[in-house]
Amino acid sequence: MNRIIKIILIDILKSKIVLAYTLILAILSWSSFALEDNSAKGILTILNVILFTVPLVSILFATIYLYNSAEFIELLLSQPIKRRKIWMSLFFGVSLSMVLAFFVGAGIPLLINSTDGVGLMMIVIGCLISVIFTALAFLSSILTRDKAKGIGIAIMTWLYFALLFDGMVLFLLFQFSDYPIENAMVGVTALSPIDLARIQILLHLDVSAMMGYTGAIFKDFFGTSLGLIVSFLLLCLWAIVPFFISLKRFRTKDL
Repeated sequence: MNRIIKIILIDILKSKIVLAYTLILAILSWSSFALEDNSAKGILTILNVILFTVPLVSILFATIYLYNSAEFIELLLSQPIKRRKIWMSLFFGVSLSMVLAFFVGAGIPLLINSTDGVGLMMIVIGCLISVIFTALAFLSSILTRDKAKGIGIAIMTWLYFALLFDGMVLFLLFQFSDYPIENAMVGVTALSPIDLARIQILLHLDVSAMMGYTGAIFKDFFGTSLGLIVSFLLLCLWAIVPFFISLKRFRTKDL
């Protein structure tokens, strides 16, 4: 298993796309801190990158990589290796490469320019987001053999979590503003990993005015260490559940 992970990791890290992704993250991160007069503004700029660019690249790259590696996967299946080990090795290899690319591109500038806990929090959140959308990519790719459909599912998944989800939440809040739905909104917020990530970082930055309705309600209920723990557990579930669904499908799928 470790050998397969090493092969996949080396193969991905040699990819020009991953190198370009790392370079773009580094340019955006270093320029954000260099152009702003204080680190808080630079952190907010990098926050947008983490919430939109990192999920998009992670889910698209992982989906395309799995489809392009179909022959390699078939070769592994012809060997006396359990399917569970093959799928887990692929996941760990792709996830680790995305995490390393994010850490080198955005993590190092954050560590240097943000010495407080916010920078470390953003690094952890960025790594979790990379893993989560890699898991969603594995789920998207296992649902269909058609590469175009798989990539389409991946893009729609990112579009839903990045843009459509907040619009749906705002619509519900305006439609049911006369009713006590705050507790329900806390549960609804848990249905989006991007919202959970945004809330965690903005809670540490103490800029609740920029958090929107979902973030403000979440802060009222979970603006404590308990809330952060619950958020991290939910983010971990967002990475674990889609992957194990894809693993179950892969173990029984006729390739």
